[in-house]
Amino acid sequence: MPEGPSVRKFHHLASAFLGQQVVKTGGSSKKLCPATLQSLWLQDTQVHGKKLFLRFDADVGADADEEVGPPGSSHPLEPLQKRAWREAAVDPAPAPEPSGQKTTDVSSQSSELLPRGPDGPDGPAGDSPTAGAQQWLQVHFGLFGSIWVNEFSRAKKANKRGDWRDPVPRLVLHFSGGGFLAFYNCQMSWSPAPAVEPRCDILSEEFHRGQALEALGQPQPVCYTLLDQRYFSGLGNIIKNEALYRARVHPLSLGSLLSASCLETLVDHVVEFSADWLRGKFQGEQRHTQVYQKEQCPDGHQVLREAFGPPGGLQRLTWWCPQCQPRLPPEEPQQLQS
Repeated sequence: MPEGPSVRKFHHLASAFLGQQVVKTGGSSKKLCPATLQSLWLQDTQVHGKKLFLRFDADVGADADEEVGPPGSSHPLEPLQKRAWREAAVDPAPAPEPSGQKTTDVSSQSSELLPRGPDGPDGPAGDSPTAGAQQWLQVHFGLFGSIWVNEFSRAKKANKRGDWRDPVPRLVLHFSGGGFLAFYNCQMSWSPAPAVEPRCDILSEEFHRGQALEALGQPQPVCYTLLDQRYFSGLGNIIKNEALYRARVHPLSLGSLLSASCLETLVDHVVEFSADWLRGKFQGEQRHTQVYQKEQCPDGHQVLREAFGPPGGLQRLTWWCPQCQPRLPPEEPQQLQS
């Protein structure tokens, strides 16, 4: 599924429609009836790790008595995001011409699937907003999940039956300003107001390094801990592989055997790669990886690939270089390599 930088970009695209009313709806979603969004006003957008939250109100003045500022200001953008956007010189307003935006993260094809069950990733949730309450639409993106702006996704190749069929959006929202959003490959449900936990968000200025380092120091493979959204919200398979390679740490290294400086370097690379990826998205640059889905590392060594994950848990494809990221004996603490 899309990782933190991609969902932050989706958040930016949706935020451009704040203060506008939904005038027409469509989409193939069966769990969420698109018509329930008809005539609602988009009042706020928030992003938490890999999830996007959109707040809708029946009345544009629903918050007139609350001291929360204009629509969308109840959860201001993180400073890290602001810097990335400012450096990219991106205009937050949507362009008048079609500007389809999508993200295809193939890291999740074989392993990062949404939890099974009729109620989606977070258990039971309503398929219609609750009357009299703040109406937050939670969007959880699946494989190849994306948002397109003022344009629909088109088929790039024929399917197995030879048909050139365009992808069908789960939800389409046309706004009073004349533009529209199309949501693809995602699960949506109405939810309570999202709980803000910026300390675990790898793209937040408030990211708690101490908490992350303590989690990494557990006696379990660091590649398991890195994907734990309680400590590294927004971190996915691509960031995991790249950070481990750049820190020269074997994926199955036990965190309790890594030196403090090694763990610090690993966290540094998590934050740096994530921020660079986000910045590149707003500059229109391609993501540059050194080991993810590669056959050779930058030093010319063969890259290995294998699925790793906790017993009974999700197994994730992992790429690593056995020469640049050697696995040391269990009793030998690992220091940074020169």
